[in-house]
Amino acid sequence: MNLQNNPHPASYRDPAGFLYVRDGNLYRFVANTYKENFELLVTSGLAQQLIQQGQLLRYEVLTENHFNQSNWFTTLRPQYLPFLSYAWEWSFHQLKDAALCTLRICKQALDHGFVLKDATHLNIQFVENKPLLIDHLSLEKYEEGTPWIAYRQFCECFLNPLLLSAYKQLDVSRLLKAYPEGVPAAVTASLLPYKTKLNPVLYLHVHLQAKMSGHTAPSTTSKKAIVSLKSLRQILENLESIIEHLNPKETRTTWNNYYEETILSKTYLDDKKVKVTDWIQSIEYHKVLDLGANEGAFSLLCKSQSQVIASDFDNSCIDRLYMQLKKSKIYHIHPVILDWMQPSPAMGWENKEQASFLNRCKSDLCLALAVIHHLCIGKNLPFEKAASVLSDICSELIIEYVPKSDPKVRAMLATRKDIFDHYNQEAFENAMLKYFNLIKSASVEGSDRILYHFQKSKQTT
Repeated sequence: MNLQNNPHPASYRDPAGFLYVRDGNLYRFVANTYKENFELLVTSGLAQQLIQQGQLLRYEVLTENHFNQSNWFTTLRPQYLPFLSYAWEWSFHQLKDAALCTLRICKQALDHGFVLKDATHLNIQFVENKPLLIDHLSLEKYEEGTPWIAYRQFCECFLNPLLLSAYKQLDVSRLLKAYPEGVPAAVTASLLPYKTKLNPVLYLHVHLQAKMSGHTAPSTTSKKAIVSLKSLRQILENLESIIEHLNPKETRTTWNNYYEETILSKTYLDDKKVKVTDWIQSIEYHKVLDLGANEGAFSLLCKSQSQVIASDFDNSCIDRLYMQLKKSKIYHIHPVILDWMQPSPAMGWENKEQASFLNRCKSDLCLALAVIHHLCIGKNLPFEKAASVLSDICSELIIEYVPKSDPKVRAMLATRKDIFDHYNQEAFENAMLKYFNLIKSASVEGSDRILYHFQKSKQTT
């Protein structure tokens, strides 16, 4: 998709401006209609305060009018973000932190005479594992007595999926993949347990909203509701209090405590770490994709100067990884929830607003450790299809072959018919060599598994 000198496909809704790419750089066109808001945003000190606190994306102000349009006011060049993730790839605590960030920005904005006119998860990105607002035009002057126009959007994008996860053990990522613009109040109310109706706060924000959603909109001659600044602050404080106390119900899966409970042996794990560390050090890389990262044991082996996308389909694993990264102040690893059989598709209008994960995850190095048997036996994926996709997303590949003699594969085949006559080392190597050159291979102590370092062949570049 060529965005050069054209507005970004996801940047068409706001008449105040739009994003575009020029000479490989991202810019934001700011229209005259936003001039008063932008000047006050700067002179009030709000923009600088939010930037210093790590809640607003940094930007430069430029004087170039790249489109020569008469309605141009100024041009912004936002801080470059090497990887974008979306809410349908976030764990519970990632979405929770994004929600709290949104509320705190709005509260702080009110102190400076501003309010958030948008409260969508699409305006939040994680930078160094901290959520921040990336839409510089979503703050506008607050008018005394007006309700928070983004209230329903906030509830649908943040509150409702968090409640469903906390009360019903539903993954927030799957909810938001099904409802990318937010989970409606009516859907949320129908799924929450009856006892939530007896909670005055949840009744107000969910069940009452669900009832009201079926009513006919008031006529234009109806008197508009007046919400005082004090009441608006109370709403924000109330939402913040609810969300702060929400936690997911812990569920046990095969992948919880994977390295402690289900790994083959400590000898196996230690030897694999030594070999992967040694191989990584021989590769020049800046961006890494870790497939099946679990809780990040191998992502953590990558140099801190790189950017690592740690992906796994298990919400609990990614949630624990995210919390551990925050606690340890590790900033170069970006955890995301990703089912490799159902990767995030391109979404939005014309499927161009949000790029697919396969388009966003292209990396110098890919780690595919202990995943090939889950794809090729667990999901009947042919080796060649796996090799083809891997060649599209990386130049260097460290992958682990898990043979049928492996206890994990034997357990997988214990409850199903073995229809995998072509699942063998020779077939695996032949499939990979159609797209890669073999650099080295080595067996892993304490197992029958084999590690491979492949490099993408020139004919497939």
